[in-house]
Amino acid sequence: MSIYEIWNEVDLYMNDKLIQPDPILDEVLKANQEAELPAIDVSPSQGKFLHLLASLKGAKRILEIGTLGGYSTIWLARALPKDGQLITLELSAHHAEVARANLKRAGVSHLVEVIVGPGLDTLAVLKDRGTDPFDLIFIDADKPNNPNYLKWALELSKRGSLIICDNVVRQGHVVNSESEDENVKGIRQFMNALAQEKRISATAIQTVGSKGYDGFIVGIVE
Repeated sequence: MSIYEIWNEVDLYMNDKLIQPDPILDEVLKANQEAELPAIDVSPSQGKFLHLLASLKGAKRILEIGTLGGYSTIWLARALPKDGQLITLELSAHHAEVARANLKRAGVSHLVEVIVGPGLDTLAVLKDRGTDPFDLIFIDADKPNNPNYLKWALELSKRGSLIICDNVVRQGHVVNSESEDENVKGIRQFMNALAQEKRISATAIQTVGSKGYDGFIVGIVE
């Protein structure tokens, strides 16, 4: 058995022990596949990790940058109180349409606003309309713009807010300073910005499993 197969088997074992069967989330992933969305959703264990972080934080306002089909959105929305709100930003109108149907299927659509358009434009609009700061911000969109998303996350947060960024290890390629991959370049620029940013204290969590070798950045605004 290869190391990748072992990672996957361990993921399946942990999911079986720690995550209750969820037919709705299974339907969401099936709907995403049928709509021909890329299979880049967080894994079930990663989704529950996000859910637990939001729950531990007691988050009432969540911002998600990158919706896809709404799988991670549902995990986060389920951690909200009845009067909570999640705003999720998605570039693709098709992805947003699929996500809205999935959110309705999961019974959380009343908690979630899906906004379609380029993320940087939408973030500027949120700032201009005086949006209240968010308790948790999850960045999981186009990686070349991660440094810009970090700037906006800090603008739209407050002391104690959590900022989480996905896909920061890139199968280990993040350490390759010579990489020509725009995604790797974006993550490296994001890491450089974090290293110089005094307003946030952050750490990296490397992950292995059904999604291969990757990781999260988790930080708290100080």
